Amino acid sequence: MADRYLSLTGTAPGRFLTRRLGLPQPAVLHRWSPDRPALDGPVLHLTAGPSALDLAPVLVRTGLTVTTRRPEDAAAGDPGTGGTRPAADGSARPAAAVLDATGVRDVDTLAGVHAALHPVVRSVAPSGRIVVLGAPLDPADHHQSAAQQALEGFTRSLGKEIGGGRTVNLVRLTDAGAAGSTLRFLLSPRSAYVSGQVIDVLAAAGSARQADAPRADPGRPLAGRTALVTGAARGIGAAVAETLARDGARVVVLDVPQAEQDARSLADRLGGTALTLDVTAADAGERIAAELPDGLDVLVHNAGVTRDRRLVNMPAERWSSVLDVNLASVLRTTDALLAKGTLRPGGRIVATASIAGLAGNAGQTNYGASKAGIVGLVRSLAPRALAEHGVTVNAVAPGFIETRMTAAIPLFLREAGRRMNSLAQGGLPVDVAETTAWLADPASGAVNGQVVRVCGQSLLGA
Repeated sequence: MADRYLSLTGTAPGRFLTRRLGLPQPAVLHRWSPDRPALDGPVLHLTAGPSALDLAPVLVRTGLTVTTRRPEDAAAGDPGTGGTRPAADGSARPAAAVLDATGVRDVDTLAGVHAALHPVVRSVAPSGRIVVLGAPLDPADHHQSAAQQALEGFTRSLGKEIGGGRTVNLVRLTDAGAAGSTLRFLLSPRSAYVSGQVIDVLAAAGSARQADAPRADPGRPLAGRTALVTGAARGIGAAVAETLARDGARVVVLDVPQAEQDARSLADRLGGTALTLDVTAADAGERIAAELPDGLDVLVHNAGVTRDRRLVNMPAERWSSVLDVNLASVLRTTDALLAKGTLRPGGRIVATASIAGLAGNAGQTNYGASKAGIVGLVRSLAPRALAEHGVTVNAVAPGFIETRMTAAIPLFLREAGRRMNSLAQGGLPVDVAETTAWLADPASGAVNGQVVRVCGQSLLGA
């Protein structure tokens, strides 16, 4: 269903009216397209405190022109050094700013965050990006831990005030090279609906991580890899299948037998294959393994159902059916495919959680429980799957996404869902798909055990 309010605020009368009434003013987001595959403008490289990171090679591989602004430049009001692409008015308006705050270790050096971003934050272009780089908390240094944890509150607060379709995220890392795929994602139109997130990037060992080097075809990072998406016949699942195929994967479209026609139609269009079965069946994992004798590289658990009702009115069947599809089937299938070695070393598991599992939602105790269970699965299995199988495990947690399901929500609740986030609009299925594709990237082996909300920084939950 079209967002008429978003369309209204894109007109001059609509902007005037909403501004006078103090209503949300969402911006049309710059999402990836073949015509506009990158942000429009340079990336500004800033530093707060001392840093040992060598970011230059990583930032260069984003495809954006890099401008470096040193702390002494900020104090002097100098725009920085390096090549820039001028805006229409002749100024160099950055499409993004990357602040290296990994060297922030106390309250004094934390002041460098303000000093670096205060002079430039207003100049970041609409639909631009701010990425703050932090360090893991040091349990032996409570001053460093306090200062680095402060970056989380800073990032999320800035994300809620910056406006203009801009996003703000925090990446904690120790190795710039390990963060290559993450920075490329966050500094691109593919991350349009990801904001206010804290992502830990740890140096991965063994087959889970491939060298973050230039590729023969940067647009097809999944070439030669096989991906299976459950619940893929329509909605978010179909968008995930389409995006993985765009990135070069051979996609297996899995859905229930009742959706066979849609599944086969999508698989034919993508050059993949369709597989129809009930994921809640006890032998679902074994049947999937039998259909993939050559193995699997990417497993996306997207199948899910809702059976909403307040707990006092919820019969046991409504509880068990949601838990079986959304959680138990994920656990059984994952266990079976790992045990049989169907997931090859270097593989990726991406499960679908929800902000309902993080913040709760009235009338969804069953759904919230199932999606919180996915979070528990990811956090527990991720280190063991990496150590024993060379496979990473992550989750995406969508917020309000424009689907047929949300289109059926009553008008006022639907509008509340759309506006109650920092971007003041609903996301699209492709936003979830782009995040899934980043986690599925062979170069994303250092991203493990993460739950990334795709919610426009929803005002609900952490």
